[in-house]
Amino acid sequence: MLEKIRIIFTIPELRNKILITLVLLSVYRIGYHITLPVVDQVKMLAGLDGNQGTLAGLIARVSVFSASNLQQATIFGLGIMPYISASIIFQIMGSFVPSIQALKKEGQSGQKKINDYTRYLTVVLCLVQSTVYVFAYLNTSDFIAADFQNDAGGLTFGWSMISIMIMTCGATFLMWLGEQIDEYGIGNGISLLIMAGILAMMPAALQSMEWKFSLQGLGNDPGIETMILLACIFVLVVLGVVFITVGQRRIPTQSAKHVRGRRVFGGTRQHLPLRVNQGGVMPIIFASSLLMVPGIMIGFLKSAFEPGGTGSTIMAGLEDAFQPGSGFLYNMMYIGMIFFFCYFWTAITFNPKEMADNLKEYGSFIQGYRPGKRTADYLEKVMVRITYVGASFLSVVAIVPTLIASQLQIDMQLASFYGGTGLLIGVSVAFDLVQKIDSHLVMTNYKGLLDS
Repeated sequence: MLEKIRIIFTIPELRNKILITLVLLSVYRIGYHITLPVVDQVKMLAGLDGNQGTLAGLIARVSVFSASNLQQATIFGLGIMPYISASIIFQIMGSFVPSIQALKKEGQSGQKKINDYTRYLTVVLCLVQSTVYVFAYLNTSDFIAADFQNDAGGLTFGWSMISIMIMTCGATFLMWLGEQIDEYGIGNGISLLIMAGILAMMPAALQSMEWKFSLQGLGNDPGIETMILLACIFVLVVLGVVFITVGQRRIPTQSAKHVRGRRVFGGTRQHLPLRVNQGGVMPIIFASSLLMVPGIMIGFLKSAFEPGGTGSTIMAGLEDAFQPGSGFLYNMMYIGMIFFFCYFWTAITFNPKEMADNLKEYGSFIQGYRPGKRTADYLEKVMVRITYVGASFLSVVAIVPTLIASQLQIDMQLASFYGGTGLLIGVSVAFDLVQKIDSHLVMTNYKGLLDS
């Protein structure tokens, strides 16, 4: 492996791509810690500490998969979530809006127009999200520095506008940064930004644990045996994620024979690969985000009741029930929403009729099924079955952090690295990066990183 790494840096083009990627990621990490001038960081961190039942809880969880830092109100506070949201919106619209469908069929020129529209929508979403964050969150908190407060104790209107523009420009710059990695670096820029944010959280998560290097017994303070067990669980979860990420159902196809002059073309056997985890990490992102909303709304409603009264007690119970890992009800709702979004996302991204038409157009067919509707029905039936397997696996991965945190008495921040969104993103991005590096090595007549 060391020899292969040495070979990577002896190829000028590949070395330059890797160095450019590292420099751009460093720029992101520097901007990640540059805070807005209007916020008192000491007060903000103190107010967010342990406050997982309100809007701060949603902010902390969204930060995992959006490369954002809203906890400290930085210039890159919005992360790349506006760009991801805009991309998802246009991807969904591509299944229902005829004009977007027509652009997708135009090939590269149509995709370029869609990308331009995505950028415009990203700027609009940045303005909306930064406005909501500044006026609905910062202005109603005690985090504003004294020099920037108005008579009511909130942020002045002028500095509110400046903060909105700073956060909008920061998120737009991150979008540009990801596109530069795509063009001049290696790997998917947006995914690498998210992965960099996730990996940067790991030292803080490990530091939060007070490890005792002695045998304490499972379920007590973390000791050597707990560390060993966590390491084994991590390896097993990663193996499972790798297996399901690269897992495919290969449907054999046959191309029709045709004669041109005295030569016979076609008649070859190929495979049509269908991914087991077609939805990727999106079902977990949607499910975890939406499940935070009821808890936040109930938390706001609880403040309307008299403390200690019956209504306040009921609302407190409901709020606890919607906290991550709170119990059986939350986990069942989490699993149910993951299954729903798995099938929903697959229905958007996978079109069996279009795939059947493409097979027919290229003169290929699935043995035992006539081209057209019969082939589309068969592909849809297969996709429904393998999506069930993928959704089941995602549900297991999503629940693993909760089980680890509750059974081994581990902090939830550390347990989250053993499953859920972060691990899936990390493994997926790592595979994509290895494949990109392998393609460069193969083009220069070297073996890939995973080749023996």
